Amino acid sequence: MITTIIGLIAMVVGLVLGWFISRAKAQADTKMAGGIVEAARKEVENMLRDARAKAQDEAFKAREQFDSETKERRRELGEMEKRVMQRESNLDRKVDLLDRKTEEVTRKEAQIVDREKELHKIQTEIDELKRLTQQELQRVAGLSAMEAKRMLLLQLQEDVHAEAAAMTRRILEEAKLEAEREAKRTITIAIERCASNHVQTATSCTVTLPSEDMKGRIIGREGRNIRAFESATGINVLIDDTPQAVVLSGFDPVRRELARQTLEHLILDGRINPARIEEEVAKVKEELETSIHKAGEDAVLRVGLQKVHPEVMKLLGRLKFRHSFAQNVLDHSVEVAGIEGMLAAELGLNQQIAKRVGLFHDIGKAVDHEVEGSHAAIGAEFLKKYGEPEEVWQGVACHHHEVEPLTTYGVLASAADAISASRPGARSESMDLYLQRLEKLEAVANAFPGVDKSYALQAGREIRIFVQPNIVTDDEAVQLARNISKKIEQELQYPGQIKVIVVREMRAVEYAK
Repeated sequence: MITTIIGLIAMVVGLVLGWFISRAKAQADTKMAGGIVEAARKEVENMLRDARAKAQDEAFKAREQFDSETKERRRELGEMEKRVMQRESNLDRKVDLLDRKTEEVTRKEAQIVDREKELHKIQTEIDELKRLTQQELQRVAGLSAMEAKRMLLLQLQEDVHAEAAAMTRRILEEAKLEAEREAKRTITIAIERCASNHVQTATSCTVTLPSEDMKGRIIGREGRNIRAFESATGINVLIDDTPQAVVLSGFDPVRRELARQTLEHLILDGRINPARIEEEVAKVKEELETSIHKAGEDAVLRVGLQKVHPEVMKLLGRLKFRHSFAQNVLDHSVEVAGIEGMLAAELGLNQQIAKRVGLFHDIGKAVDHEVEGSHAAIGAEFLKKYGEPEEVWQGVACHHHEVEPLTTYGVLASAADAISASRPGARSESMDLYLQRLEKLEAVANAFPGVDKSYALQAGREIRIFVQPNIVTDDEAVQLARNISKKIEQELQYPGQIKVIVVREMRAVEYAK
């Protein structure tokens, strides 16, 4: 680096000297040539002196920097050497420790091998003693090892079967007791929380007339008015000797309601003719559709459901005009939804799904006269079509046990339906129908051999059967109760459930004379 600086300085000096020399030559003829050359020489000497001083300073700084870097490198190398030596020392200690452990393991392995040899020898002696013992036992007992083993297994099997049977019986009894207690508690809570109105009167399809003359106006000339009315409404009009009354007959409750309202409007208006009948039917039909949709919407709001398809609400509203034993089916559905929601809450299930199943469980009754099949299957198919969850339509399909229940909600729907239908005041029947049902119930029981007498109790919800003890045994009495209950299910129609009790009593009577 210093050589380069000196070379550059020499080159600069040479250029300057050349410039001054050329200038001196150019001015050789002038009088100042000597002075200029002398001044140039001095200036060059000064520049050389400054360059040398600067070069010496640069060289001194470079030397100091080199010494500093060399010292730092030496220090780092010293520290690195110390670390390497320390690692070598640690490695030596670990190698020594490993050698000691290896020697210890080798020693222990040798000890284990010796112990295994001893154990093998002891095991051989034990096997020989067992063989001799078995031979001696076989000689004393007179049985072979296989025969003794088979006898022992048979004895153990009998003991285990006896214990298992006892344990199974005890578990079943405890489970039955606990299940019955829990079911009673849950149903009792649901019934206590359910507050519904009693049925007062059955809905009638009879229309009261202001006078007997109105019958003739309803029939019209040559019966054209009554034919137009029946054609427009799809309902038969029965006119008999009943004073000031006309009976409307039809399977469709909505059409029957349409006919009733239309006839009442025509009677109030006084104008009865085919054109007026068609006009009034169209008007009432529109009002009835609005009323049906509002009834379904109100039922959904009363139960507290969300996201119900409009077609489902419309079909639900049609139940407002459907009755079962004088119990309004729509009110019954709302009541079942409330009861099932309470049961689901007690069991920790989803109340919204339970309420949907309860509200929609009889929705098939709105169209069961138009579609083949049971109302449970029809309702399930309809709900499935309009996007109800699988748990909902499955619960509706199995609430009458026509199909096997796949969810708990179907079982709850059956229980809630039975509670709503069988509570006091829920449904009303005429006295004749009531007596006929009781007589049929007793007749079914009396038809079985061995039955002495039977009595229908608790409004037909229980039948108590007394059998002849010399003909029917205790075991046969249990089977008889089951057969009678099956027969009742097949032949009779009844709300709720009927309890069948078979009583077998043996009495010995003697007289002291």
